[in-house]
Amino acid sequence: MSAWLPTAPCTPQACVEAPAVVPARAVPRAVLRLTGVVLLLLAGIALSPLGARIPASLIRRWCRWIVRAAGVRVRVNGAAAPTGGLLLVANHISWLDIPLLAVVRPARMLAKTEVRRWPVAGPLAARGGTLFIDRDRLRALPDTVARIARALREGAAVAAFPEGSTWCGRAQGPFRRAVFQAALDAGVPVQPVRIGYRLTGGTGTTAAAFVGDDTLLASLWRVATTRGLVAEVEVRAPIPPGSSPDRRALAGAAQPPETTAPSWTHAVLVA
Repeated sequence: MSAWLPTAPCTPQACVEAPAVVPARAVPRAVLRLTGVVLLLLAGIALSPLGARIPASLIRRWCRWIVRAAGVRVRVNGAAAPTGGLLLVANHISWLDIPLLAVVRPARMLAKTEVRRWPVAGPLAARGGTLFIDRDRLRALPDTVARIARALREGAAVAAFPEGSTWCGRAQGPFRRAVFQAALDAGVPVQPVRIGYRLTGGTGTTAAAFVGDDTLLASLWRVATTRGLVAEVEVRAPIPPGSSPDRRALAGAAQPPETTAPSWTHAVLVA
């Protein structure tokens, strides 16, 4: 297997919490939630030709609405992301992570080429300037890094999940170093973000995870039928350019310790 194809040991059968039977009364609510998500995505596709003319504040709001439409509440903790060229990096658990990162700061996503084929979301990602990676071609990696660095030099924010694969949330994978080379080459800061999912009472849950051979439809249904799901987004202090000697050190500085839990003392709850 190529080194460009990292995998996680997480599987839906072993790691993901889901009710054995969804109560009949929860089905109409879940259908309504998924309908809301699809309508918001279609609205995004319709507005995507406007490109840079869409205010960042509206994009943030739209991304919150998508997460909220799925029945998930959002808690954001930390300072605002800086302007200008910026590499946003986060751990990766769910498809929900993508709009959650845009709540921190709208950015060009770095995604695998398979995402382009996703229904509704794929065309939206392509029109939104997503940088696609062909993970089957390791030789294409230097060109991908160069394209990311070019976007960063032009003042864009680029969002990436350096683990290279989704994990269930109980554990995390090491941050791959290649994307950090782009930040070093462009001389821009790195903004680490930590994402987690809990239930309203504070108990951690893997219900939002999208791992292994899970299908997007199954994950969407699981999220929509889970009551009291809360997404927690911790925006850590940005790492300024020049503070790390190489990409290995930069990746290590950006990755949160696995045993450190986020602090929500000054969190903002977005209904």
